[in-house]
Amino acid sequence: MRVLMTSLAVEAHFNNTVPLAWALRAAGHEVHVASHPALTEIITRAGLVAAPVGTDHTHHELVRELGAELTGFYRDIDFTGERGGGYTELKGANTLLTATFYAQANNDSMVDELVDYARFWEPDLVVWEPFTFAGAVAARATGAAHARLLWGPDLFLQTRQTFRRQTDLLPEELHDDALEEWLSWTLDRFGCAFDEEVVTGQWNIDQMPRSVRLDLGRPSVPVRYVPYNGPSVIPQWLRTPADRPRICLTLGITSRDLPYPNMVSVDQLFESVAGLDAEIVATFDAGQLAESTRLPDNVRVTDFVPLQALLPTCSAVVHHGGVGTWSTAAVSGVPQLVVAGMWDNVYRARRLADLGAGIFLPPHELTAAALRDGLEQLLTKPSFREESHRLQAEILAEPSPGAVVPVIEEMTGRHRRPRPGSR
Repeated sequence: MRVLMTSLAVEAHFNNTVPLAWALRAAGHEVHVASHPALTEIITRAGLVAAPVGTDHTHHELVRELGAELTGFYRDIDFTGERGGGYTELKGANTLLTATFYAQANNDSMVDELVDYARFWEPDLVVWEPFTFAGAVAARATGAAHARLLWGPDLFLQTRQTFRRQTDLLPEELHDDALEEWLSWTLDRFGCAFDEEVVTGQWNIDQMPRSVRLDLGRPSVPVRYVPYNGPSVIPQWLRTPADRPRICLTLGITSRDLPYPNMVSVDQLFESVAGLDAEIVATFDAGQLAESTRLPDNVRVTDFVPLQALLPTCSAVVHHGGVGTWSTAAVSGVPQLVVAGMWDNVYRARRLADLGAGIFLPPHELTAAALRDGLEQLLTKPSFREESHRLQAEILAEPSPGAVVPVIEEMTGRHRRPRPGSR
């Protein structure tokens, strides 16, 4: 069958699609990856066929222009549902996210050219990462089956379901759903109508471990998370076992390119590990290091090293909560100290702490002393390593991407609509 995978032009989002793309290729299926032109080189470096569509989105420029006003709003969205936000709060979040993120990242030219490409190539299945709604639109316009590939807990859909339930309690004339309005207008250009399936996918392919996954009543195919860090070389120093505990400090790759503020500063990280009897590996590039940054004697700075190779050699990792780092540490069985305050990072960090496999440090509690104390706990309390290994075993027990291909084939056959005159 033909599979069209779609992703926003964010490398970390795309990286989560690569293992499944190659599993489908290895099973004999044709796979193309469609995204904004900015992602083309990253797609082809993964050995996959790229289909650039539309013009690059301007979401990052919007974030730079609005600065702290917008990022502060993003940080305040109650994705975890802890505040139990009412209709007004949920409507405001839905409206602003649609205007500043969803519609920006799925701009008209990208949607239009993606639909054109799908009509030309006639995929049987469109797999879209959770915020690439253009993939669902293209599938609806061409009759292809479509599935959301989840790389994190489905807090978006949980929030969406709560908002829809509260909306349904209101008189119809008071309904105000910006996401539905935007997608309805978009679908209308192709002679299609909106329903919630365009938001939810016909089914999910879920890479989260069972103990972190959200069960929201949607058809779901669980799959093991497999790290992909892009083209990589194992450095010579990593081939020698460490003679003392090794700790990784990382803020991920996304923060290097996107104008979102970090929850923790490099200086705080270095202050927290200075003098610690450990080998510290800090994966920071020049843009993350200030000229005034003082480098402790026990710190090795490297621009890039594949986390899938580094983390299995580590006794602990300190990071920002990004899904790639969190998931790679989890599948490597490494205790984590997570400083998270935005998007779904907070939920994953809290679940990790609940499971006993790490420590969650909210930004408002962040000090170098708190970081140091958390690290010392991870290194000295065996329970963190034991629970990290338990989480690792849970992940490794999930079916591999190759093992779920037959299930995906069956689901595609069930949902695909035949088109008159198609191949």
